[in-house]
Amino acid sequence: MNHTAIDSAACVAKLKELHLQLSNIILGKSDVITDILTALLTGESVLIEDVPGVGKTTLAKALAKSVDLKFNRIQSTPDLLPGDVFGFSILNPQTGKFSFRKGPVFCNILLVDEINRASPRTQAALLEAMAEKQVTVEGVEYTLAPPFLVLATQNPLEHQGTFPLPESQLDRFLFMISMDYPDRETEVDLLYQRGIQSLDSLETVLSQTELLESHRLAGEIYVERSVAEYMIRLVEATRNHPDVILGASPRCSQMLFRAAQARAFLQGREMVLPDDVQYLLPMVLKHRLIPAEPDSSPTKANTLVIRDIISRIEVPT
Repeated sequence: MNHTAIDSAACVAKLKELHLQLSNIILGKSDVITDILTALLTGESVLIEDVPGVGKTTLAKALAKSVDLKFNRIQSTPDLLPGDVFGFSILNPQTGKFSFRKGPVFCNILLVDEINRASPRTQAALLEAMAEKQVTVEGVEYTLAPPFLVLATQNPLEHQGTFPLPESQLDRFLFMISMDYPDRETEVDLLYQRGIQSLDSLETVLSQTELLESHRLAGEIYVERSVAEYMIRLVEATRNHPDVILGASPRCSQMLFRAAQARAFLQGREMVLPDDVQYLLPMVLKHRLIPAEPDSSPTKANTLVIRDIISRIEVPT
């Protein structure tokens, strides 16, 4: 077995150990944890649309601590300013010179709680960080240390005091997922704290170096050309669907490709399967499409469109 294969097997084993540790913090959410780890391997951001109190913040903190990453949190409000996110220059009275004080964006995992309560100006300010992995403050560019990703939570849009995210920003999120409520048995266990590990007891499972190596190895997973063409046909179908007025962009195709590689790597496989594509497609697409019926719920309408597309596009063999 060659050196790369040994490294790959070791990284996959570490990722499985990480999944197990996170499962002891967030009970009954194995699929959600897998999806977050998939995003972590791609280095792309995730939008979680859900009600408060289902464990979003706890999951983000546990992930950062388990991978020895720097974690910061921002609570979005209408009066949150870009300077509150990026930082600002302050005058040193002793030297008479300005020095830059970094804001919370300078981390590895940035949790932006209730992002759609922030003003459009502040939402737009986050776009550069998500897209370019850098921020510009007073004309100076600052590179964000890898890995950097945003875990943003969003209230359902019918809640009061929210500002819908623009299409350009939604397109920067790899996935839109929902943690949803736990089942009854799990919620009873939560009352008694059964099987729940405390955040303080968490150990570092994956070093930052091992994570970056896993990111590189995931990008080498083989994708048969017919499977890549299958991805493109699925994405193209959104642009011609009668129930959609704005389909998915080429960036969506690229993100779907990388996510499929990451999912295959997490499962210890050496190639991407059509099943990977079908599993990931709803999370990758549903926040990117604008339904033709303006009064419909975008998430529900887009879910139906995605199911229709998957049923119609021939699966490669």
